[in-house]
Amino acid sequence: MDTHAFDALVIGAGIAGATAAAHLSVTRRVALLEAEESAGYHATGRSAAIWIRNYGSPDARIFTAASRAFFESPPPGFADAPLMRPRPVVHLAPADQVHHLRAMIAEGDDMREIPVAEVQAMVPALRPGYAAMAAIESDCFDIDVAAMHQGFLRQARAAGGTLALRARAGRIWHQAGTWHAETSAGAVFTAPVIINAAGAWGDEVARIAGLDPIGLQPKRRTACIIDPGEHDCADWPLLGDADHGWYVRAEARRKLMVSPADETDSAPCDAQPDEYDVAVAIDRMQQALDIPVARIEHRWAGLRSFTPDRGLAVGEGTERGFFWMVGQGGYGMQTAPAAGMLLAALVDGRDPGALAAAVPLCDPLRFARKAAA
Repeated sequence: MDTHAFDALVIGAGIAGATAAAHLSVTRRVALLEAEESAGYHATGRSAAIWIRNYGSPDARIFTAASRAFFESPPPGFADAPLMRPRPVVHLAPADQVHHLRAMIAEGDDMREIPVAEVQAMVPALRPGYAAMAAIESDCFDIDVAAMHQGFLRQARAAGGTLALRARAGRIWHQAGTWHAETSAGAVFTAPVIINAAGAWGDEVARIAGLDPIGLQPKRRTACIIDPGEHDCADWPLLGDADHGWYVRAEARRKLMVSPADETDSAPCDAQPDEYDVAVAIDRMQQALDIPVARIEHRWAGLRSFTPDRGLAVGEGTERGFFWMVGQGGYGMQTAPAAGMLLAALVDGRDPGALAAAVPLCDPLRFARKAAA
C-alpha cells in the first residue's frame, strides 16, 4: 500500500483547510486532501466575500475583528495585490423593520444611523419612500477571496506541505496513536493529528472516521449578476434590508450582484441555483431600487454550513487528535486568518493569546456535552 507520513492531515482544501494548513505548516509538515479536481471548488470558490464587523455569531465576531490586521498587512509575498478594498455596508429599514435596525445599532460596533437622503446620494437608484431609516458600517471591505486562498495554499506548500487533489478520503481510522486516511486513488496518508475542514461534508467525514457528527446543516445561498443600466455602481456600498431578506453589491466593476439572502436546507452537494430564488432576489431588489432587469447575466449557488447554534466548531473533538474546523456559515472568509491561527495553537498545545475568549464558544465538544445532558 502506498503510504505517506506527515505531521498533520487536513481534509478539505477550501479556505478553512487552506488557512489551517498554512498556520500548521509553521511547526508541522502538512498534507491537504481534497476530493475535487481543484481546491476551493465549492463554498470558497463561490463566495462574494466582504468583511463586516457586526456579522455572525459571537465567536465569529471575535475571529472577524482579530483577522482585520492580516487583511490590512498580509505577510510579504503573500499576494500580488491588496487583499481588501473599502466598501461600506448600508442597512435599510422599511417601516416594519425599524425596530430591528435600532437593535442592530445598539448592539453593534462602529454602526451608526445616517439620513436616508445620504443613502440616496450614494445610490441614486434607491426608490423614494422605501426606507424609513438607514444605518452604515463604514469600516467594511471587499475581500479578494482567490488571492487569500491561494496565498494560504502557497504558504503550506512552501513549508514542505502537499496538496493532493482528487483524493477523497474513503476510509479514515485511528491506529496505534496515528490517524490514517485512505484516498480514492488507494494512497494512505498518516499523521498523529487530522483536521476535518470538509465544509458541508464535515459530518460525513466524521462518520467515515467512526465518530459522531455534530449536526452540521448546509444551507443554499443564491446569487445572480445583472446589468444596472444607466447606473455606475462600482463604488456603491453593499446595500440590503435590516431583516436580511436581500442584498446587492457591485461586482466585476460595473455589474451588480443580487441575492435573496436565502438559507435553504440542503444535503452536501454541488449546489445549483433555483430559478424561484433568482426571481425572489430580483423582486426584492426592485422593491428598493429602480433598476429594470432585462436578463440575468449569470447565476450560481453555494452552500454555507452551520452548526446547531450557528457558531463555529474549531478544536479537538471526542477522539484524541481529531480536530474540527467547520461551521463557518456565511463568515468563513472574514474569520479565516484568526480561525486558522487558533486551530494551529490548539493542535500544538500553545496559548491562544487574544483568541482565548473564542475557545469555549467554538469548542466542538459543546455538542457532545449537550447530547449527553
